[in-house]
Amino acid sequence: TAFQIIWRLWKSRRWNPEGNKRVLFLADRNVLIDQTMVNDFRPFGAAMAKLSTNAKTIERQDGTSVDLTLALDRKRRIDTAFEVYLGLYQAITGPEERQKLFKEFSKDFFDLIVIDECHRGSAAEDSAWREILTHFSGATQIGLTATPKETEYVSNTEYFGEPVFTYSLKQGISDGFLAPYKVIKVHIDRDVEGYRPEKGQLDRDGNEVEDRIYNAKDFDRTLVLDDRTL
Repeated sequence: TAFQIIWRLWKSRRWNPEGNKRVLFLADRNVLIDQTMVNDFRPFGAAMAKLSTNAKTIERQDGTSVDLTLALDRKRRIDTAFEVYLGLYQAITGPEERQKLFKEFSKDFFDLIVIDECHRGSAAEDSAWREILTHFSGATQIGLTATPKETEYVSNTEYFGEPVFTYSLKQGISDGFLAPYKVIKVHIDRDVEGYRPEKGQLDRDGNEVEDRIYNAKDFDRTLVLDDRTL
């Protein structure tokens, strides 16, 4: 989804007819950035780079390997010649001013920002993501998530607005993309009936287990039954 959105806007001339459009893809885990670069975003080729100083070789889905192109040198200086930047938000911001790498870009540098897994906190006022989004407030910002979050403290819709497009689990199953499922509720006999140790039974430390009925509130707290836990 992210690739299709970015690809179409990147290839279009409607936003920035006098120059190339610049895109920032944000995520919160390295694996999301690395695998996205070498697989889904592969068509961007030399126009794409990661905001990192750590050189890395990543294996593609087809078994081949590729060295990630980096937009930072060892002194954390940014190469602004790329058009598509991918960044781990923890790597481009932080509590100290010197860690706020995103401020090295002008506020109008990016035309589009795509936030993957945006339910992880980008809508929270104190979120590191939010600081980055505020800096680039002039860019079009798109949040992607399969599990939108709406709580007293975090709201995806409050920041991003109502979803532009939704695709439900039911629809995914109907279209054949997702496997149908059946919920089977299983009750463990010890949870239902409780457990009472044999008279004089010792625990692994040699202490006698208190003779009483143990129930679900006790398991894995007061008492651990190996067969039940494992």
